[in-house]
Amino acid sequence: MESFDFIEMRFPAKAEYVGVIRLTISGIANRMGFTYEDIEDLKVAMSEAVTNVVAHAYREEDDGEVTIGFGVYENRLELMVADHGGSFDLNEVKAEIGPYESTESVENLREGGFGLFLITALMDKVEINNNSGVIVLMTKYLDEIEVGFNDGHVSTRQ
Repeated sequence: MESFDFIEMRFPAKAEYVGVIRLTISGIANRMGFTYEDIEDLKVAMSEAVTNVVAHAYREEDDGEVTIGFGVYENRLELMVADHGGSFDLNEVKAEIGPYESTESVENLREGGFGLFLITALMDKVEINNNSGVIVLMTKYLDEIEVGFNDGHVSTRQ
């Protein structure tokens, strides 16, 4: 079994915490050796996913939470964003998650899903589970040469 560090954080689903989440991802990605451009892409993708939760997951009177997970591997960073709380059982999430198909109706995921198109453009792999709430799992490889050899997914980004 591949070794990795898993970091989990929970925030109130409020816009003012998006900056703190961006700082966290920046720190983790920088420590891993990602390029400046990749760190910017990671921050934008994470912001989009979290903003989607803040904007759409909860009614105003709810005290909603967003749960963020970072899977820190030797060759990649996996980011998870989930609404409707609960801790991640990483293996369980991965067993139930599937690739995001751009042909899917975005409305099925959540109103205002334009952010998903941006996320898929910035990340090497995006998977979604929307059985109860929404979990977005985003993967960014440290070295884009790795992409394609591990999971058959080839990045088309230049």
